This record gives sequence, C-alpha cells and structure tokens, in this order.
Amino acid sequence: MTAPAALTIRPYRETDHDAIYDICVRTGDRGDDISEQLHDPRLLPDLFVGPYLALEPELAFVLAAVHRPVGYILGTADTARFVAAYRERWLPRVARPSQAPSDEWLVHLLNRPEWMSHPELADEYPAHLHIDLLPEARGNGYGRALIETFRAALRTAGVPGMHLTTGVSNSSAQRFYRRVGFVPLPQEPPKGAIFMGQPV
Repeated sequence: MTAPAALTIRPYRETDHDAIYDICVRTGDRGDDISEQLHDPRLLPDLFVGPYLALEPELAFVLAAVHRPVGYILGTADTARFVAAYRERWLPRVARPSQAPSDEWLVHLLNRPEWMSHPELADEYPAHLHIDLLPEARGNGYGRALIETFRAALRTAGVPGMHLTTGVSNSSAQRFYRRVGFVPLPQEPPKGAIFMGQPV
C-alpha cells in the first residue's frame, strides 16, 4: 500500500472518536488487526484510547487524510494523576466483567488502572503515550512527526520526560522507538515488557 496523499497532523476533534477507536482495534495485535481475537471489540480502545480522549484531549493528535484519520498519538503528561482520574472518572463508565476467556486479560487491566503507575519513573519520565498508524501511513516519517508533535506539547507544559511500555518480543516497535530517540530504561518493567523513555 502507498501512503495517502496530503496527510496532516492536527489536534483531536470529538468527531474523530469512532475512527480512533477503529484504528486502535485495527492495529492492536502488534500493528495488525486484533478484532477477530476479541469477544468485546470495544475493550481494547476503552483501555488504550478512550480514557486519554476523555481526560486529556489536549494531548491527543490525529494523523489525517482528506476524509479520515489514519493514525494518532495520545497520552498523559502525568501518569500518577492520570491513574487517579481514570479510577474516579473513567472507570465508572467502562468497568465490566469478562464475557469470554479471550477478553480476560484486557478486562483485568481495564478494571485496575494502577498497572500503569510506575513511581520509579515519576520524577524523570512522568508522561506516557500510545501511538498507532494504519499500515498505509507507515514508513513515511509520520510516526516520527507524531512523536515530535507530542513532545512539543509536553515541553510547553513543562514535562521533563516521557516513557512507554512495549513487549520484549515486539522488535519492530522497539526499532521504531529507538529511531525516534527512546532508549531502554533500567527500571524493572512488568513481565514480558520493557520500559523505554526519553527526556522532552
């Protein structure tokens, strides 16, 4: 696939909500579509997209073609504050029991936002982010441009650094993050994952 012409990066709009949910599902399996693996297709975006759009929409940016979003970056400037807001304001809207074995791990994460909180990163890397691009938007520098847009917003807000968590086995994601300035962090991450971070 070739990249759509005239892609632009712009702030998130409420009318982008459903498209961003869709992109999250279509890229949820290490960049590939995860919809066939989920009983509840809204679980993944309710965890990795929805709370950021609801709680910190000013840090959500869209990579848009003429008629539709084809990627996004979103996150929080302060993970500890975000987790508290998630529990108070987001979780009551989305909490639910697991309806199928395939969804159990996502339901566990959805209902326990403290998994995102890593006090050992709070001083140097309080911000964290999520970025996803549809296949046709990859490989043309747009991922780097989204990272730079997010970084600029954090810098304006006086945030010292940002981090993310990626899978140990997700080598393609690790290569991308290294290219845009992230480095592995020494702090011990959850099992099967690594922390990567960089100053803003």
